[in-house]
Amino acid sequence: MSMDEGGGAGGARRGLWVEEPARRRRMPDPVRDSAVRSVLVVAVTLTQATIAFFLSLTGSWLAFPMVLGAVAATVVATWAVLDVWITRQTWNQRYGVVSEPSSTARLRRREARRAAKAARAAHRLAGPARIAREDGPLAGFGRR
Repeated sequence: MSMDEGGGAGGARRGLWVEEPARRRRMPDPVRDSAVRSVLVVAVTLTQATIAFFLSLTGSWLAFPMVLGAVAATVVATWAVLDVWITRQTWNQRYGVVSEPSSTARLRRREARRAAKAARAAHRLAGPARIAREDGPLAGFGRR
């Protein structure tokens, strides 16, 4: 035993099962169900297309029905793949999605904050908004 396996003096034994954090969040159940269904349909379609190809090479009478079946299965497989995308979009619209702004949006917000800060600073340096006039219309009444 090496030191890494816990055989060393005073070393703690490492368990057989070590839990590691997931790299990505788990897909929602409806999306995962759709993805599994899609993978199965695509696998069957590819198998059917391969069999149809080999039957066509051998000139078997089964080639024509298998090619027709493979074409129909291709349409179904296309729908199954689209179903994953549609289910994912629907789930995101219904239950929300974690929003992470793109770098472009972040850059625009940063520029807008800088411009607003510069405008506030310029407004503070400009002084009061109104300048009292000594020869104004109320000058005769003792007001400025």
